[in-house]
Amino acid sequence: MNQPKVAIVYLSFHCEPYIEDVVSALKKMSYPKECVELVIVDNPHPQHGSSVRFLEEQVMSLSGNDLPHITLLAQKENLGFAGGNNVGIKWALDNGFDFVYFHNNDGFVAANFLEPLIDVMEKDKTVGAVQSLLMLYPEADLLNSSGNSFHYLGIGFCNNLRVKKDSLKLEKVFETSYASGAAILMRTDLLRQYGLWDQDFFLYHEDVEYCFRLKIAGYKITVASDSLFYHKYSFSRNQEKFYYIERNRFGVMLMFFKWRTLLLFFPMGVVLELGLLLFATKQGWLKEKLEAYFYWLKLSSWKLWLKKRKYIQSIRKVSDKEMIKTFVGKVVFNEKSIKNPLLDNIANPLMNFYWKIVKSIIIW
Repeated sequence: MNQPKVAIVYLSFHCEPYIEDVVSALKKMSYPKECVELVIVDNPHPQHGSSVRFLEEQVMSLSGNDLPHITLLAQKENLGFAGGNNVGIKWALDNGFDFVYFHNNDGFVAANFLEPLIDVMEKDKTVGAVQSLLMLYPEADLLNSSGNSFHYLGIGFCNNLRVKKDSLKLEKVFETSYASGAAILMRTDLLRQYGLWDQDFFLYHEDVEYCFRLKIAGYKITVASDSLFYHKYSFSRNQEKFYYIERNRFGVMLMFFKWRTLLLFFPMGVVLELGLLLFATKQGWLKEKLEAYFYWLKLSSWKLWLKKRKYIQSIRKVSDKEMIKTFVGKVVFNEKSIKNPLLDNIANPLMNFYWKIVKSIIIW
């Protein structure tokens, strides 16, 4: 029996500190290597430049020997997370692969990571995407993400970050609000049908958007807890990230929800924005927060995202009531550097109370 063909898209972005672990892990891969292609997409780093020469010298000689066959796709400019992954997706579509696995730059896989993911996809055709269980590294007993939660006002966060895996009773397969783009298997037939990742996001929320795109078309997003991906995760304080996070969460909300749903969210959304302005001031990213507001004051921005909304609503098979079933009313950050007593003791109880009311009203 022929095994499905899988393209592992590895988005290289100054990969030198990480590639040794990536290579070592893929050498031990138990899935048939002849059914796998390692597609390395090199996104040049603004400071460190291209990793192409390093990859050619250190990795390409292993192609088809200890590793699966390797294709190296060098890019002239940084296309961002979505754009870089799209280069790999296009290659997989052009070369007849069944699945694409997105492999984060700063992590590595367990030897048997692929079999549980393929098993989920083969057994249930209504699953549109399945995430590996993300473990921290070197704290390999702690979770990075057992799927992700989505707050009804557009904020996403990792489930069970820094929680011991053995302390939880995780099902082998379970649904999640959205899967992390760091380690996720997707069907090429759905990527062909519903399009590539949205490059206008550039960074952050592009995995939210694509998971929601599949969910609104009637597919499930799941996690396979027997598939492990070890992530050298660190919470970046790069200020630019806050601009994309704040800009893009508004885009997701605009694209996916009915106007009456957004109207219900609006009052608490205003309260959240006031809190975020104070938080951004205290944390030093007020400039980026204001830039996100200015972006949404442009007519061109609204034209772009309303066009996206029109497409999303045209493929809708699922109601807002169904979409919000996995949403949460509290924002839970387990990173000590961004823990805030005002969030935990005032904002979360208030937002959660409002959420209990709102979700009972949304029957459409």
